[in-house]
Amino acid sequence: MKLHDQLVFNRQIFLRHRVRTFLLLLAVAIGVASVILLTSLGEGARRYIDREFSALGNRLLVVLPGRKETTGGAPPIYGSVPRDLTLEDANALARIPGVLAMAPIIAGTTTVAQGSRSREVITLGSTDKFFDVRKMDVGSGKRLGIRSRTEALAVCVLGVKLKRELFGARRALGEWVRVGERRMRVIGVLEERGESLGLDLRDMLLIPVRTAEQLFDSPGLFRVIMDIAPTADIENVQRRVLATVARRHDGDEDITLITQDSMLAAFNNILTAVTLAITAISSISLLVAGILIMNISLISVSQRRTEIGLLKAIGANSGQIKQLFVGESLMLISMGSVVGISFAFSLIFIFARLWPSFPLWPPLWAVPAAVLMAFATGLVFSIIPARRAAALDPVLALRGLQL
Repeated sequence: MKLHDQLVFNRQIFLRHRVRTFLLLLAVAIGVASVILLTSLGEGARRYIDREFSALGNRLLVVLPGRKETTGGAPPIYGSVPRDLTLEDANALARIPGVLAMAPIIAGTTTVAQGSRSREVITLGSTDKFFDVRKMDVGSGKRLGIRSRTEALAVCVLGVKLKRELFGARRALGEWVRVGERRMRVIGVLEERGESLGLDLRDMLLIPVRTAEQLFDSPGLFRVIMDIAPTADIENVQRRVLATVARRHDGDEDITLITQDSMLAAFNNILTAVTLAITAISSISLLVAGILIMNISLISVSQRRTEIGLLKAIGANSGQIKQLFVGESLMLISMGSVVGISFAFSLIFIFARLWPSFPLWPPLWAVPAAVLMAFATGLVFSIIPARRAAALDPVLALRGLQL
């Protein structure tokens, strides 16, 4: 039997059994689409984190107070440490060759009020270098000035969401707000950035680092972020940072260094494992589709035994009968895969239009893997019905006596 004849024959079978064909196509399409969509979530999360780290700069070095034995993960925000990392320590680190910019950070939460409106927000104390290190800028007004490095100025920069909550549509620049027990003048409003590594920059208050020391009564820094020059050897910079801190802390290297690459590698390893896990889970739907193909094909053999007997009577051998049933399954898999891929990418396109900030997209291997798994399950589960059809006796099958 020629390929064209088999295609015409299978097409007639599909048209005669529309409900059966539709159910099989639906099962395969759902299986293929689920693999593509779920792997897209994992790949989208990986791309999102890559983009967030890229927004921070290419070569960041984070210095945390306290010695941690593990690296590459997110350290705890609060906790006791052997010795505070002070602003003087940070200024010494800024003088290390290869450091382009250094931003000391003191973090806490405080109540910000304007008139009858108030809310509790994350408050960061830093300097003008914070904008350079975090690759940020103000949407209106101006940044913290150079004096923010050494003086406890009564000025602040608002996130755009915080500005809307406190001032609504009114102009905020030049107005006074109460931060804790202090009054501060608004000098700028941050640009619209959204969340960055879990920190909602829109709902944040930025004040000078010396002001934060007084506000939170804490001389110790939360962390120090340094932007390293592209031409600098980051490992050499790390050694110099440790040596500088040890010299200032009586020989103790009581800090933790985290590079941007180590954080990104840790996240990538986690997300790769998660993506593979959800791929395995979503593959179960293709296994279910294969079982459905086998069951419906077995029923089809019983219903079509007269037809099979006629084919054998006019000269079709067992191999050709097997070829008909296996080919029928593979055709269904092909059509179902096309439907599933089209459906999955349609949902991805809609998601991208509704939530453009999350780069949902399948990895390069997802579509070929989904199609290969679909064909593998279809081929495996079509063998039993094909063998049963090929084993029918033509005389008994024509009389409808053999199952």
